[in-house]
Amino acid sequence: MPRLYSTLILVFGLFFTTSAQQKFTISGKITDQRSNETLISVNIIFPQLSTGTVTNEYGFYSITLPEGNYTMQISYLGYATITKTIELNKDLLLDIQLTEETESLDEVVIKEDVERINIKKPQMSVNSLAISTIKQMPVVLGEVDVIKSITLLPGVTNAGEGSSGFNVRGGAADQNLILLDEATIFNSSHLFGFFSVFNPDAIKDIKLYKGGIPAKYGGRVSSVLDIYQKEGNSKEFHANGGIGLVSSRLLVEGPLKKDQGSFLFGGRSSYAHLFLPLFDLDNVAYFYDLNTKLSYSLNNNNSIYLSGYFGRDVFEISDSFENSYGNSVLNFRWNHLFSDKLFSNLSLIYSEYDYDLKLNFVEFDWESGIRNFNVKYDLKHYISNNFKLEYGLNSIYLKFNPGEIIPTTEDSGINPFKLIDKYAFENAVYIDAEHKLTDKFAVSYGVRFSTFHRLGQDELYIYEDDNAVVFNEDQQIYQSATPIDTLNFRRSEVISSFSNIEPRFGMAYQLNETSSLKASYNRMSQYLHLLSNTNSPTPLDVWTPSGKYIKPQLLDQVAIGYFKTFKDNLFSLEVESFLKKIKNRIDYIDGANLIANNAIEQVILNGRARAYGLEVLFRKNEGKFQGWLAYT
Repeated sequence: MPRLYSTLILVFGLFFTTSAQQKFTISGKITDQRSNETLISVNIIFPQLSTGTVTNEYGFYSITLPEGNYTMQISYLGYATITKTIELNKDLLLDIQLTEETESLDEVVIKEDVERINIKKPQMSVNSLAISTIKQMPVVLGEVDVIKSITLLPGVTNAGEGSSGFNVRGGAADQNLILLDEATIFNSSHLFGFFSVFNPDAIKDIKLYKGGIPAKYGGRVSSVLDIYQKEGNSKEFHANGGIGLVSSRLLVEGPLKKDQGSFLFGGRSSYAHLFLPLFDLDNVAYFYDLNTKLSYSLNNNNSIYLSGYFGRDVFEISDSFENSYGNSVLNFRWNHLFSDKLFSNLSLIYSEYDYDLKLNFVEFDWESGIRNFNVKYDLKHYISNNFKLEYGLNSIYLKFNPGEIIPTTEDSGINPFKLIDKYAFENAVYIDAEHKLTDKFAVSYGVRFSTFHRLGQDELYIYEDDNAVVFNEDQQIYQSATPIDTLNFRRSEVISSFSNIEPRFGMAYQLNETSSLKASYNRMSQYLHLLSNTNSPTPLDVWTPSGKYIKPQLLDQVAIGYFKTFKDNLFSLEVESFLKKIKNRIDYIDGANLIANNAIEQVILNGRARAYGLEVLFRKNEGKFQGWLAYT
């Protein structure tokens, strides 16, 4: 018997070794030939095997195939498709450069296989927009706008007239996670919503996840808008700009060290305030923003990035009123390649949003804001052509300034007053798998485990039966409860803790070469809430954390869809139906006071929300005339 076991182990070992020897890995980066800019979501296809892969957020790809000779097709929107013949008898490091296609007004030819890959993948409810496409769309006052462009997609609507906020599948504007180079943007608008904060000249890639959201994303219950900035031209110095009706812009990029490092600086500023004195108006109204990025490749396995965004809006009416608000983000990232199958990214992120209002006629200044410090570590493991893993962790420290009144003169009749600062920790670990089970059936499955700890503050009100809001039976309305006690906490003490398991699942069944059925489910939690008296975001809105009386929002969403391409991907059709339910959706009692309220829990209700719908997206992908029709 021992000899039999030894023989079986030896045979299995020989089989495994032989199988392993027959497969090799092709990996590398794909970049723009002119600027050396890494390209996101490039398609790498092997027609003989009807398989392929795409580059990640840093232009890296990896695929493992059996030994043999292959034709390799590389295609990307707006770039010339190239074909390579390779002999795969060992692991290959293959960096590829693509050449941008020459576009003219009379003909734009785009050669890609995006739709065919989309048919096979379990990912659904995600839309990608090329910045070149956005720049061809109709604009408001000559300004290209990223946020307004995505509202042309199915399931996405404006948060309000003139607002750059957006709602996804019946959700609220604060339920969207907006990321710029992985850093959170808390307010995406300039000029109180007429324009977004994203300079199109500095943007490289845009993805909107409406459902089936991967486990690496969390913290919001409606959608994820993931935007990446350009890295800059590492080959030569380059500058471009433009003058619009509302603002002017300038972008400068060039090498820190040729083919190894680059810089990018992009700025925008409005100039309407320069003309106001011509009309004897002693007013000021302008915005500005600055995009920055430094990129450097240390060697083949290590790259570092330092990126930032700084934006501000300023309004002044004579000498009586001054208002300013804006975002600031800074992000340091380190890419490390452990092997040709294991890619990692470490991010250290700072995000801030602050609001300032000066009322000089009553001589006081109102300030509020939110800050977070985020550490993220993400890994992607290309185990085989049929199985990929993504896993990682992140930890966020948050500080909330609900508001502070500061007298601006010694003679002011206003007393200084500060709402209690709030602090919290939000942590998460996740794992996500994409598994091709057969030629026709693929699944993705994962889980995110999140925790939230509301940290101590100077004082916390206590209510009878822990109800900060009570229902008045006689008047049939909700009213604020009266505190019965007060507790004091140190900064390091935990007031409340929450934890949630957030499963994610997706599947795709290929009906034939041109069509498939897909389904997805995801649960998500949101621990931050935007307090607002309006349907659309305004600068005066205040973020507040979950706690003893304000519970985290929890989402459950399911979606099913039918996907089809026609005439060699000339046309494509996506039809999706979804149902989403949200627990603990924020609502307010009648007459709620949200400004300078030290007991905000007394006006907040934890409600429920439900949304369901049908979305249709029909695209024409190639030729002189391109575009899409969307119906929701």
